[in-house]
Amino acid sequence: MRRRTTLTSIDVGTTKVCTTIADVDEWGGIRVIGVGVAPSSGLHKGLVVNINDAKESIHESVKKAEQASDYKVESAYVGVTGRHITSMNNRGVVAITRNDRLVRSDDLRRVLASAQSVKVPSDRKMLHVIPRGYAIDGQVGVRNPVGMHGFRLDVETHIITAATASVQNLVKCIRSIGVDIDDLVLEPLASSAAVLTEDEKQVGVILADIGGGTTDIAVFKEGSIWHTSILPVAGYQLTRDVAIGLGLPFDVAEEMKKRYGSVMPVYEGKTETTSPISEDGHGISYQDLCDIIRARVEEIIRLILLELPRSEYETLVPAGLVLTGGSANLSGIEALGRDILHLPVRVGTPTHMHGITDILRDPAYATSVGLLLWGAKHEGNGLWQSRGFGMRLRHLVFRIKNLFHQ
Repeated sequence: MRRRTTLTSIDVGTTKVCTTIADVDEWGGIRVIGVGVAPSSGLHKGLVVNINDAKESIHESVKKAEQASDYKVESAYVGVTGRHITSMNNRGVVAITRNDRLVRSDDLRRVLASAQSVKVPSDRKMLHVIPRGYAIDGQVGVRNPVGMHGFRLDVETHIITAATASVQNLVKCIRSIGVDIDDLVLEPLASSAAVLTEDEKQVGVILADIGGGTTDIAVFKEGSIWHTSILPVAGYQLTRDVAIGLGLPFDVAEEMKKRYGSVMPVYEGKTETTSPISEDGHGISYQDLCDIIRARVEEIIRLILLELPRSEYETLVPAGLVLTGGSANLSGIEALGRDILHLPVRVGTPTHMHGITDILRDPAYATSVGLLLWGAKHEGNGLWQSRGFGMRLRHLVFRIKNLFHQ
């Protein structure tokens, strides 16, 4: 009989909170059974700035998903972003001392523990320690060393840390509505699971998730994560520029950006761009709107390049740039990206799912779907993170406490 489990993801963004509930089969296939989207408040650039407002937004989103699925959410995979995120690469090494010199799962745990023995300030915590590649006796490029023979095992890891206070505020909001946390996942890592192909990750690709408050960047090379960073510039700044530049209320500017906004009207065959457009009694020039949006999007794309760990981006990421997030829906953004980078550029839309998926087939929901895929892949995998057992133990304690308080 096929084993099925139900997972929940909560994407707490600057403009929206999306809760997604899905059944996952034993092969990792996802069938979405409930989606709840609520306007976000109490957050700015990915950070909680008002706990009560943020808690209400999250609660509304979870409630809508529960009503749609007829399922009670007890725990969830939660996305984390914000400028406080930092990353680094580090190596670990251990000796294989058994007589048979055979690498076992315990050796992987030991070498990962060695790699994460870096000094982390008390005001920061590790989110992920991700193996990038192994080497046995100097032989690099090993993907899975278990079962191989050798005297020395090396691992190169990508370590991601976050500000403890920022994470604690987000955790407090979610736990205060009776939902425990299966794990915290860096949002660009989640988004990459939803929109990138294995070929792109192998060749070298940049993922840029342009959301409401932040642009989340992940660079992949040789099938592994290469670099991550967060830019505090995204869709909010686009709308703010339109509002200030054209003298519009923020809500009107947001609606005009979504309805009429384009970064390259010439690519749409719109040569007559001087005619006015209007919304709620406010009339503006279509050309002026597009010029403002284009200038900011061009700046964001150039900032993405500056975040790369080295300058020869053509050889580092020949697969180009994959744009996702709500702002990736802007018309003409692929053409503008190709003009700037001279590399392939495409918009990434979530795939690999079934069920209630109409709303989710949009770049704005890449993180929501990716969190489910991340959870499905790593559920029950003891090598996922060194704190996995402790997380499951706290989850059990949380549920027992709830039984006594009902």
